[in-house]
Amino acid sequence: MKKILSVMLIFVFVMVMVAGCSSQSSQPADSSKEETSGDNAAGSKKLRVALVYSGFLGDKSFNDSAHAGAMRAVNDFGIELKELESKEPAEWESNVVAMASEGYDLVVCVSTQFQDILAKHAPEFPDIKFALIDGVTKGDNIVSTTFAQNEGSFLAGAAAAMFTTKTQVPNVNADKVIGWVGGMDIPVLHDFFVGYEQGAKYIDPDIKILQSFAGTFNDPLKGKELTLAQYSQGADIVMNVASGTGMGVLEAAKEADKYAIGVDMNQDDVYPGHILTSMVKRVDNATYLVIESVVKGTYKGNTTEYLDINKGGVSLTDMSVMKEALGDKFPQDIPEKIAELEEKVKSGEIKVNAYEGFGRK
Repeated sequence: MKKILSVMLIFVFVMVMVAGCSSQSSQPADSSKEETSGDNAAGSKKLRVALVYSGFLGDKSFNDSAHAGAMRAVNDFGIELKELESKEPAEWESNVVAMASEGYDLVVCVSTQFQDILAKHAPEFPDIKFALIDGVTKGDNIVSTTFAQNEGSFLAGAAAAMFTTKTQVPNVNADKVIGWVGGMDIPVLHDFFVGYEQGAKYIDPDIKILQSFAGTFNDPLKGKELTLAQYSQGADIVMNVASGTGMGVLEAAKEADKYAIGVDMNQDDVYPGHILTSMVKRVDNATYLVIESVVKGTYKGNTTEYLDINKGGVSLTDMSVMKEALGDKFPQDIPEKIAELEEKVKSGEIKVNAYEGFGRK
């Protein structure tokens, strides 16, 4: 019995030792972004970046473009990224304060609607760096980025005005009427419209332009309703400037067998054959560049970066998706004319008007 007891005690001792060694060598990896953001391979602490949205991801537009730029920074610089989404203004403010309070190195506010929030709270966190995309707020720890959306919209308006005369294209009527649907009634969207109107009238001074605001960036059904109403008033092509609401604009084009113009990202293939072109606004580049400036130590507060057509901040897509859909009915003179107008805007031969209520610098 004594021998058996001794053998059993030895066996238990060995098993305890093995279990202890095993627990030290096979700890499970934590998959959360915050918990896995220790030191990188070079031994330096990872940069912590928070993106705060005034809406939701999945809009295939403004927010998704910012996300794409941030993910490129994750891949290139190994940063830790946190993203907060909400459509409620009260939550936008609390999200910004929360990220600054948690000590994120850079808090990026992805919308002009954060201007007043940053003006109020950035001074409370002098050691935190902030960035505002699509608006301007002054502050020693704020970098702002704006775009020449009026220049990009000038090209979009010109394209729409030409397209509405192409009656060889299915369901394009003889009426010289085009449409425009925006999200919130805010200065930056008026800047879009000013350029769109000027570009359309550059082609045809007598063209009629329908304008509607949904009052939100997060209601596709409202966007669809407004677009269908414009089609019923004679428009056969409508520009979407409405983020998540704009998905309804594009859906209306498909449902009514009409046409639309996309915005912010390349939306041409959302409904192939119904999106003539998209006015690309490089929110992805703006987001990436401000993160890069912090990584490389070149971040400088109280400055504004202006991304115009010459800097590649805005442009139209090449219409290749529509060209493939229409075949020999595709009006090749439109992209040719747009290329000509783009060069004139770049050179300054064409001066595109801007909305006075939208600050840039």
